[in-house]
Amino acid sequence: MNLDAWKSGGREFDFDGRPVFFRHDGAGPALLVIHGFPTASWDWHRLWPGITARFEAVACDMLGFGFSAKPVDYSYSILDQATLQERLCDSLGISRVSILCHDYGCSVTQELLARFIERSKDGRDGLTIDGICMLNGGLFPEAHQSTLAQKVGLSKAAPFLAKLMNESFFAKSLGEVFAPATRPTRDEMHDLWRLASYNEGTRVHPKILRYVPERTRYRQRWVGAMQEARIPLRFINGIADPVSGRAMGERYLQLIPNPDVVFLDRVGHYPQLEAPDLTWQHASDFLRNLSVVATST
Repeated sequence: MNLDAWKSGGREFDFDGRPVFFRHDGAGPALLVIHGFPTASWDWHRLWPGITARFEAVACDMLGFGFSAKPVDYSYSILDQATLQERLCDSLGISRVSILCHDYGCSVTQELLARFIERSKDGRDGLTIDGICMLNGGLFPEAHQSTLAQKVGLSKAAPFLAKLMNESFFAKSLGEVFAPATRPTRDEMHDLWRLASYNEGTRVHPKILRYVPERTRYRQRWVGAMQEARIPLRFINGIADPVSGRAMGERYLQLIPNPDVVFLDRVGHYPQLEAPDLTWQHASDFLRNLSVVATST
């Protein structure tokens, strides 16, 4: 599916007066699919046929990403993006989900998990989570290796430099997080640039990048939620990722009880784009078991 077809098959959801693009396809148990930075829901297009053959799938472009609103006068935060996901599910009448997430989306999912655990303790209603499958997320800030582009994006010069962002620099910096043999083609990278630059989106990247220090600020809450979770968790880790590769997977093994980690050789930061068949094999095996349990309870 090409990018234009992906867009034409989507809809818009109003989030506090701001339009959010999303796809809602398939039938079966609900699966919430959450993308990473700096890309968008189209990251999942190679897995989408398999996902929608088995699940009622929901995937949005979060605020500041893809085809959604990219307000300049907005304080982007992981907490707000988690609220967006909850409201989107509620608007669709979905109260119970499994989650498949990547990168920035894993941080959003950690916050969703922390909220779910809090509600479960207090007996409050809200989004129920049956299990979580994560791809190359920066789950532990001490194991995260920032790219040069991320470091520059968090500097005082970031707002000025964001105005100078072009497709060539974007392609070079993003291409570095892929494994050498699985980097996007020129046409594929052009589509990723179209998403990032849509509605002058690169202007807000410095604000979105504040998620990097947010991971440190909320580390105890987010890592604690994973350690306390009583639902199945799986971490699929492309080890050729220079940002959240093998070191992140090894840290997961150290910190998470009964860890379920799948290491993918010769795969970088985007397993769903670099090795879609292998990634879906490991993700679907995990998610299939969750859907069986959810149906029986």
